[in-house]
Amino acid sequence: MSIPSDFVEETAEDGAIVLRFSGDLSIASIGDLPERLQDYFCEAKRLDISDTGYVDTVGAWLIHRTARDLDAEIVGADDEAQRLIAAVAGADQPTDIRPEPIHPVMRILGDIGEATTLAFTTLTGLIGFFGAIMTGLFRLIRHPSQIRWNAVIQRFDVVGVRSLGIIGLMSFLIGLVIAQQGAVQLRQFGAEVFTVNLVGRLTLRELGVLMTAIMVAGRSGSAFAAQLGTMKLTEEIDAMRTIGVSPVEALVLPRFIAAVFMLPLLGFYASVVAIIGGGILSWVELDIPPATFFSRIREVVPLTDVYVGLVKAPVFGAIIAITGCYQGMQVKGNAEDVGKRTTAAVVQAIFLVIVLDAFFAVFFTWIGWN
Repeated sequence: MSIPSDFVEETAEDGAIVLRFSGDLSIASIGDLPERLQDYFCEAKRLDISDTGYVDTVGAWLIHRTARDLDAEIVGADDEAQRLIAAVAGADQPTDIRPEPIHPVMRILGDIGEATTLAFTTLTGLIGFFGAIMTGLFRLIRHPSQIRWNAVIQRFDVVGVRSLGIIGLMSFLIGLVIAQQGAVQLRQFGAEVFTVNLVGRLTLRELGVLMTAIMVAGRSGSAFAAQLGTMKLTEEIDAMRTIGVSPVEALVLPRFIAAVFMLPLLGFYASVVAIIGGGILSWVELDIPPATFFSRIREVVPLTDVYVGLVKAPVFGAIIAITGCYQGMQVKGNAEDVGKRTTAAVVQAIFLVIVLDAFFAVFFTWIGWN
């Protein structure tokens, strides 16, 4: 049973006024003690709590506030009471309800610095994660029996087979648009026949693989990040490590292998569908029969354009898998972080794909594949 709190005023031998507290200094027994202390005017130099019983955080705060307001010394506290009073005293710091406004230039410089730091941190993290994937891949090559074929085939289905519809529709429409816009511009020079060149080379060399990579990054890369992020959040990945299963080998490598192998197939499929779309529009608008269109395609499109697309595609697939899985493995805290990491995975994958595509364009031109 708690003892009600109280205090009395005493005069010490040295003439100093002392407030001596008694009872339990707890929320259950403190009663009207705070109001009485607020209304009590004195010049006490010491607060003696040696006769008190149980002291909780509320009581410790009351003693600290009284000592602060009176500029008095607290005496007679046991170890537990001293720790509580010290804790509430440490928390008794003034805070600004509204932070001081930052100069716009300093805010912009701070944002630039933060973005630069994040970019370098992410880049080093991606490189390290790629090294972990290569280590796991070499280990599986040495021990093929440890490859989880069911997981790999299931990812082939998710990344490749189930993407055929949306990628085919997108590529068909892109082929139509390229042919239509090319025909409009080339008609001004009486060169509509070169629409075939434009459709064939642009789709096989650039847009077929590039648009496929962007579509896969938005569809599968985000799924990789969300799936691994949710598993990280529910501590399934930690449980796998506990039982001796490598998360890289069990979760990351099947997705990496599927993306690397399926991107060339999806890219070539997208290019063919885009050429079909361009051929249909050329047939309808330019009166170029399909037989003539595809015969012209074979004449004007060099085989190196096909090689360019097939070389770029697995690199794009690797980038998509690495960024998606890396961001998923970085999830921590709460479900909101899953959404942030998923968004970051898609944005980073598309950015890196476009950067690498620009590099490949310069590289293949430099080696004579133009």
